[in-house]
Amino acid sequence: MNDACAFTADDESHMRRALALAAEAIGLSDPNPRVGCVIAGDGWTVEGHTQAAGQAHAEVMALRMARERGLPLAGATAYVTLEPCAHHGRTPPCCDALIAAGLGRVVVALGDPHPQVAGEGLRRLRAAGIHVDTGLFADESRALNVGFLSRIERGRPYVRLKIAGSLDGRSALEDGRSQWITGPEARADGHRWRKRAGAVLSGIGTVLADNPRLDVREVPTAHQPLRVIVDARLQTPPTARLLDPPGTALIVAAHDQGPAADALRARGADVQAVPTTQGRIDLRALMSMLGGRGINELHVEAGPALNGALLAAGLVDELLLYQAPLLIGPGRGLAALPPPAQLGDALRFQFIDVTCVGPDLRVRARPIAFQEFPQ
Repeated sequence: MNDACAFTADDESHMRRALALAAEAIGLSDPNPRVGCVIAGDGWTVEGHTQAAGQAHAEVMALRMARERGLPLAGATAYVTLEPCAHHGRTPPCCDALIAAGLGRVVVALGDPHPQVAGEGLRRLRAAGIHVDTGLFADESRALNVGFLSRIERGRPYVRLKIAGSLDGRSALEDGRSQWITGPEARADGHRWRKRAGAVLSGIGTVLADNPRLDVREVPTAHQPLRVIVDARLQTPPTARLLDPPGTALIVAAHDQGPAADALRARGADVQAVPTTQGRIDLRALMSMLGGRGINELHVEAGPALNGALLAAGLVDELLLYQAPLLIGPGRGLAALPPPAQLGDALRFQFIDVTCVGPDLRVRARPIAFQEFPQ
């Protein structure tokens, strides 16, 4: 799909700006991908990013700005971080809008694997006589849309497991108290990752022990992620804070009928039955269900039992570990995993980022077996 093209310094500058615009769609555009667009003419540029679902896409926002300013679009170049859509969903095809504007060139960072796009946007642009170059900062665009790509390619969200722990690998005291192991900077940073997610997942143990809100509070956001609770026996109290607005909660259980389900629905919760295995929620079935609901990134903040179950099932795509510079001694671990028969059987990860956040260390890691998508 790539054209042989030596990109110029201007090309790189405009695409970097388009990527920065795409990042502004975090917490806004889901379930649509995060896309930025810069259109450059003779001595001028206009720009835009994807709006909320059902509203204008990045290309339309940039074209709208150009027309409001009376700028000559004929022959201009558009820089777009994801292949322009080629189908009529809740908005018209963006490739048709670029064609109608009379652009001379379109530079695309990354192809869109959505079955209704998948190269069709590029084909239509080229068929209209527009020169198309692809592949500029594709990795950066992929990182911005790793959840969207996961949902389209695999039918399930990209799962990011967040854990706060001590140097000796404890997530809480023996009695379950964990507030606060990490400092305020790390907690605010964790909310930035919550903002990226279409849903925050936790388990009934965390709900009963901590009564968390699981919303985004420490950073501004246009919408709240869905709060998803794994609660096979419907033990979530109707007074739980996660049921309070803003945002909504989804309780996944072995059954979805009866007084407990009715009480949760009366508080505004969505209660859904999910298949079980030996009395426990089938986590793979849950991931498929969340993918069907348009969840791109799933942010997990749970206790050792659910953390361990997700890891053992091979469903964790990324670890987000905040490590505080303290030693706790006896306490609760990070994840309740079955003991390996030998050291070689241990789950292995590779670091992708290590950063200081206030006094704490933030470590991001992926399983060695993680397969990037698309190739």
